[in-house]
Amino acid sequence: MHTKYGFTKMTIAEFSSWLQHQRIGRTILKIQQHHTWNPNYALFNGINHFERQRAMKNHHVAHNGWQDIGQHFTIFPDGTILTGRSLEKTPACIFGQNAGSICIENFGNFDHDGDIMRPEQRDSIVQVTALLCKKFNLPINEFSIIYHHWFDLATGERNYSSINKKSCPGSNFFGGNKVSDCINYFLPLVSQALGVYNPGDSTNHVNKYVVVTASRLNIRQGPSTSFPSASDRAPIERGSIIRVYEENGEWLKISNSKSHWIFGRFTKEVIRATINAQVLRVRNGPGTNFAILGTLPKGEEVFVLEEMNDWCKIDFDEKWLAKSFLNFS
Repeated sequence: MHTKYGFTKMTIAEFSSWLQHQRIGRTILKIQQHHTWNPNYALFNGINHFERQRAMKNHHVAHNGWQDIGQHFTIFPDGTILTGRSLEKTPACIFGQNAGSICIENFGNFDHDGDIMRPEQRDSIVQVTALLCKKFNLPINEFSIIYHHWFDLATGERNYSSINKKSCPGSNFFGGNKVSDCINYFLPLVSQALGVYNPGDSTNHVNKYVVVTASRLNIRQGPSTSFPSASDRAPIERGSIIRVYEENGEWLKISNSKSHWIFGRFTKEVIRATINAQVLRVRNGPGTNFAILGTLPKGEEVFVLEEMNDWCKIDFDEKWLAKSFLNFS
């Protein structure tokens, strides 16, 4: 394990150990798969991991206007993994789908006319995805593991056409980039890597969920400002959905195993729900007279911030769903 330019490089064995020790406040529901496309294999010489990662960060900050590198992890052709932005930060990778996501960028161009994925990278992609599913108690399905290609670039809508989309993570990524390709070729490998795996109900010990309303919210080692900040936890970003296990006055305990607390005055309670309609329209206000922004598929999980006239707001932006088409946890 080696750190340079603020990034840490790991083998898959080192990543497995490192991940076990990470404490993450925001609720993770999805793992995104991407390919870098450019840079591709021609720009990797076997020793320039840190330089390539730094170049991607510089591009994301200077060209895209982001505050940091977009992804949480980059998996290189030799199978090594480099960290990117903090896991407490929402990625900048799929418009409209970043909340509750972990973003993986796989170094290379995996379209049909691009790079032939090396076996060591292939194995790391499967293993990293499996370890993340286990860490966050995610089921192995096409809602927990998603490809950029499935979403409209302008709206973030999940649909099955190829209009206004990237090929990402590549038209030849583990057999293809369609939902059916993921189900038939990629998900079985992730399941095989996990072996016997039965993700339980992660809500068993959760009292409630809240969304962070402050720009950054510190985590303390007890329910008071007299306690020091938690040394092993980064501050939580605005918009993050947090699990609450215990309450002490206005303070909320956000870990089931450690004394980690946040000040509840800078949060708002939300309710977890699952879409039960085959396709549910997202509107920019609480009623059918408001414009349609896109759609969400059956089985998609959302968090409700506000209710009005049998409509549910699911984002700080104006995104509303009809309440009758939601199942509440």
